Amino acid sequence: MTPRTLFSRPRLPLLGAALLLPLALFGCTPATTSAVTPEPVPASAGHVHGISVDPVSMQILLATHDGLYDATGKTPVKIGTETIDLMGFTATADAKAFYASGHPGPGSTLPEPVGLIRSLDAGKTWEPLSRGGQSDFHALSSTDHGLVAFDGKLRTSADGLTWATSTASFTPAVLAGNPATSIVLATTQEGLQRSTDSGKTWSAVPGAPLMQFVSFAAESGKAGPAPTHVVGVAPDGNVHVSTDAGLTWTPAGKVEGQVQAVTALAGTAGKPGIWVATAEGVQSSSDGGATFAPAVP
Repeated sequence: MTPRTLFSRPRLPLLGAALLLPLALFGCTPATTSAVTPEPVPASAGHVHGISVDPVSMQILLATHDGLYDATGKTPVKIGTETIDLMGFTATADAKAFYASGHPGPGSTLPEPVGLIRSLDAGKTWEPLSRGGQSDFHALSSTDHGLVAFDGKLRTSADGLTWATSTASFTPAVLAGNPATSIVLATTQEGLQRSTDSGKTWSAVPGAPLMQFVSFAAESGKAGPAPTHVVGVAPDGNVHVSTDAGLTWTPAGKVEGQVQAVTALAGTAGKPGIWVATAEGVQSSSDGGATFAPAVP
């Protein structure tokens, strides 16, 4: 597939694509080859749109152009039989419950686009919930009050069935929330945006570095204390860490290669564990982003 430029995603609406064109000037650094190469996702899977790591089982999931893959082992394995281009994907406090959006693949009975879909069996099967044939949520995340998503407009939903539209006018590349908090972060070409009410209202974060990806470092598989550690990755691969839920940031290290998705878990000594899906495979860091290595040696 064609490599993404900064903040771009395949199949953007024409208006969204036009807004993002200037970001091509900030193109990602070319991929480099490390001494130990991560195992790549099968070519049939195409681009990775999302990554999730279960904090209990440590299972690594990749939401791709070809569906959901388990990348915990040496060779990624597809989950389920239905092919869905999972453009948006988010885990929840329930280890077996996921929400997603995107496009149906060959043989799928889902509408085009699929709207919001849900799996209650860890990705084996999916059921349509709402906005089928209307919404392709390229950015999607869960909060303690439901879901926040973007399909050309920012929308929020408490139940996945009915939606409210935010008055925010920016175009997010990534929405980062967590089931234990009302704080949501959004990466945009103008800079980082932050919401404290589950996506209803937003404000810019002064002084935040320009980042393409952000992820809260989840504390556990259950909804518990609100997470305050956040990991961000800039278009050039530089990693930044926040300890106050995205208000201030400290530079860490750098991940090599074309980054496609990022997730994080709470770590020891205040250093979150980080997993990054790149064009070359999944890399991880156990020292808060200072160094990275293949997630599966």
